[in-house]
Amino acid sequence: MEVLVKILQFLLSLSILVMLHELGHFVAAKIFKVRVEKFFIFFNPWFSLFRFKKGETEYGMGWLPLGGYVKIAGMIDESMDLEQMKEPAKPYEFRSKPAWQRLIIMIGGVFVNFVLAFFIYIMMMYAWGEQYLPAENAKYGVVCDSLMLNAGVRDGDIVVSLDNKKVERFGDIIINILMESPKTMQVIRDGELVNINLPSTLVNDMLAYSSKGFSRGDLLEPRLKYDGTILQFGDKSPARDAGMLVTDTVVEINGRGFTYLNEYLDLIRSSQDSVLDVKVLRGSDTLFLSITMGADKVIGVYPKVVYDFEYAVKEYSFLEAIPAGIDKGINQIQTYLKQFKLFKNPEAFRSVGGFISIGSIFPGYWHWPSFWSLTAMLSLILGVMNLLPIPALDGGHVMFLLYEVITRRKPNEKFMENAQIVGMFFLLFLLLFANINDILKLFM
Repeated sequence: MEVLVKILQFLLSLSILVMLHELGHFVAAKIFKVRVEKFFIFFNPWFSLFRFKKGETEYGMGWLPLGGYVKIAGMIDESMDLEQMKEPAKPYEFRSKPAWQRLIIMIGGVFVNFVLAFFIYIMMMYAWGEQYLPAENAKYGVVCDSLMLNAGVRDGDIVVSLDNKKVERFGDIIINILMESPKTMQVIRDGELVNINLPSTLVNDMLAYSSKGFSRGDLLEPRLKYDGTILQFGDKSPARDAGMLVTDTVVEINGRGFTYLNEYLDLIRSSQDSVLDVKVLRGSDTLFLSITMGADKVIGVYPKVVYDFEYAVKEYSFLEAIPAGIDKGINQIQTYLKQFKLFKNPEAFRSVGGFISIGSIFPGYWHWPSFWSLTAMLSLILGVMNLLPIPALDGGHVMFLLYEVITRRKPNEKFMENAQIVGMFFLLFLLLFANINDILKLFM
């Protein structure tokens, strides 16, 4: 069910982004009286889910959710309609319009992507405000993956700063390490300030970690207290089969108690035997249960955990939300652009993901703030990616149009055709590369 919810959210988000991106091209073309022959959400090789014609434009939805397109008359695009280009230019065609008008038509899609993201952030700030966990308010410290343990961080450390620069938000710790490559981390450990010298290979190790599969957990998470209460059992539950009730409270596992959720989970996972001896409280009675686990070391219990952290909350009036939302969008763009420098590291290429990776970032339950936040982020990514000077992308067309504006000469049409073909093959290669990476991750 979680997978289905993720897929539905991803498809809805993608549909919104593709439709509005193409609408940006469509509206700009109509403003300058350029004929738009087709307007499609998703691609439609061989057949369409539906199609209809109104006026001079055919509208429809394809079955292949890899993007969408508008077919603009008199333009060399992904449709590669070269027969049309052999005929004399007509007044309503793209190629008949001044370069500045063609430039506006080509940036119409990415313009809408940026405006959409800023609009979403503004409305989110106004409707829900902004909530985040300050790093210093993760009062039980962190839980580390083995990679961070090898880097010198310990479970229970409270992260204070990186290279003595204070970390404001807990969620920024990992991204700051990736983007800034700090040499040191300052933490509070057992009440004392400790300086950790981070290994020079940490960023490389983190990129390699992200390419090893979808089952990997977070490198750093806030440590959670756990008192042994049970939320519910899984569909397959060795604990329930052994006689455990949802009203029981787990006290000990193999004779050892726990204070935090990670300690409870470690006691289960690290057990050398297939049978766990579990002590539970049932009302005023103490019971001992023997739970037979499978090879996956799972007992089929969902712990009931209380997130008792003090979150920072900022609320905004509508007028306050406008600059706050724009600032958030600009910061997201800057963070995304900084990530391009990671590609000087070969491990970054192996961490590139496709549709499975994108879909997996959506939560396994329907949560509107998360949905809109991710949609805004993807809209910015789509806008930035489309501005890259690659033929077959909007940025490629913009590059050639800027050349025309500066030199007052149109690029040769044969050159444009070949550039479009090369760009399409390059994008196809990237698409295959990213999605093959995803498939390989499924088996890691």
